[in-house]
Amino acid sequence: MSPVLRLCVIAILGLFMDASFAKEPFKPNLGPDLPTITVICGDVTLVLRQASQWTPSRIDYRGSPMTTERSAYGTVFSFNEVGFIGTGHLENEPEPLKSLTFILDGQPVAVPTAEMKGQTFRFERTSRIRNFDLTCIIEIRDNRLYETTTVHTDEEQPLNLVYHFMHAWVPTVTAYLAGQDAAPDGSISGELLDTPETLRQFYINKRVDWISVYDAKSSQYAVSRLTQVPAKGSHISMIWNVPPTYRKYYLKCFSKDTVPANFTGTWKMTTAFGAVSVAEWSTSARETAAALKP
Repeated sequence: MSPVLRLCVIAILGLFMDASFAKEPFKPNLGPDLPTITVICGDVTLVLRQASQWTPSRIDYRGSPMTTERSAYGTVFSFNEVGFIGTGHLENEPEPLKSLTFILDGQPVAVPTAEMKGQTFRFERTSRIRNFDLTCIIEIRDNRLYETTTVHTDEEQPLNLVYHFMHAWVPTVTAYLAGQDAAPDGSISGELLDTPETLRQFYINKRVDWISVYDAKSSQYAVSRLTQVPAKGSHISMIWNVPPTYRKYYLKCFSKDTVPANFTGTWKMTTAFGAVSVAEWSTSARETAAALKP
């Protein structure tokens, strides 16, 4: 065998060995054998991803992505001794799923398909993260997204933090607006830029009742309003600016704090969407935020 042919054979064998031992994509302990499930209800499309344990992968409005698939969504806990556990963070410990329920137009779906269309959708997901029982519910109706997260623990647990309602808005989002109902004239607003000076900066960083972002590419906006929070947890809202990946929203709770024993807490958020010019966005966002009040 000539040296050239020998090198070709070795290279082919190497490719075969790499393919044979390539790591299989992560599959959670529950759910259909599908990489994604796309749910379309009116103008809102929700993509659920198997690899991130059936948490959202993308949110679209009128066919345009409002969030990116290059991130993790849902709820994640950060523990002092190990770091993040939950949703797409699989590097430390698993998040065993306990149940998954898909309901389309009021009827349970025994075998979800890769694409489902209807007027309303409800997805219920329960899991366990260490000594926490986690219940996450996502609903789509009337072109709005409703998210409910309930956390229960029997044991006291110190934490670095908890993030709820992570929304990885697309990097073409150029501005944000946030407000408190008690101080309607004291809103927080600003640009989200792609400059080195603003890379990986956090914006808002305080307790607000609602936030809005504007996507210059699609001329669409989203408004997310908190409609329920527990007395404990001391939540604040943040947007993390990471161009060109995303402008990511977090609701941070229990920062350097301890969750007490026998704690049960529920957080709820409603997100609505609209399409207007950037000049009209601020007014429309405020009106939408007011319309979302429970």
